[in-house]
Amino acid sequence: MAAKKKAPARKAAVKKAPARKAAVKKAPARKAAKKKAPARKAAKKKAPARKAAVKKAPARKAPAKQPAATKPVAQWTVGPLPAVGETAPDVVLPTDTGETLALSSLRGRRVVLYFYPKDDTSGCTAEACAFRDAFPRFTGADAVILGVSPDSVKSHQKFKAKYGLPFTLLADESKSAAIAFGVWVEKSMYGNRYWGNARTTFVIGRDGRIARVFEKVDPAAHAEQVAAALAELP
Repeated sequence: MAAKKKAPARKAAVKKAPARKAAVKKAPARKAAKKKAPARKAAKKKAPARKAAVKKAPARKAPAKQPAATKPVAQWTVGPLPAVGETAPDVVLPTDTGETLALSSLRGRRVVLYFYPKDDTSGCTAEACAFRDAFPRFTGADAVILGVSPDSVKSHQKFKAKYGLPFTLLADESKSAAIAFGVWVEKSMYGNRYWGNARTTFVIGRDGRIARVFEKVDPAAHAEQVAAALAELP
């Protein structure tokens, strides 16, 4: 009868089996390690930085754009300005009507021969309109006004009609007059080199000699300055 009472000790050993299930609960810790995998995708987002570097490549083309000043310009042989007292060069040019005019044909009258760079530009327009507004003073002094630029006859016609200019414009497309009077010069603007008329005015007396020379004139105030000079001539 005493041996049968020890049997319950086996049931107690069975109660320890659940401890194995507790070890199974630790398995999810492996899944937590998998959650770190997306960090690899974040590293891939940095790849577009390579494309940004490609966009900077066009900056290498910039050195190819050199200033036009490096390009050679045509060379001209131009003499000095005629001095006061010298006989004015006798030039023959087309007028804005298409006819030709020889400067020597105006002997016996005073002549205001003004050279300007280009039709219908700001400074040249201001100068032409100033001569237009003071025109009665020149006719009263028996003076002929002649404007000279390298523009064509057709360009002169448009310029003259647009601003109602009452005096003659001469088309010096060959630059012969500008060279003869020494006003065809090399210029520079924004790094570009080119040739053009220097803004210069010659007052020629009745005898065909140079009476006054005006260089680097103020376009807007120049007409009054020339009219005053004419009043001082014999």
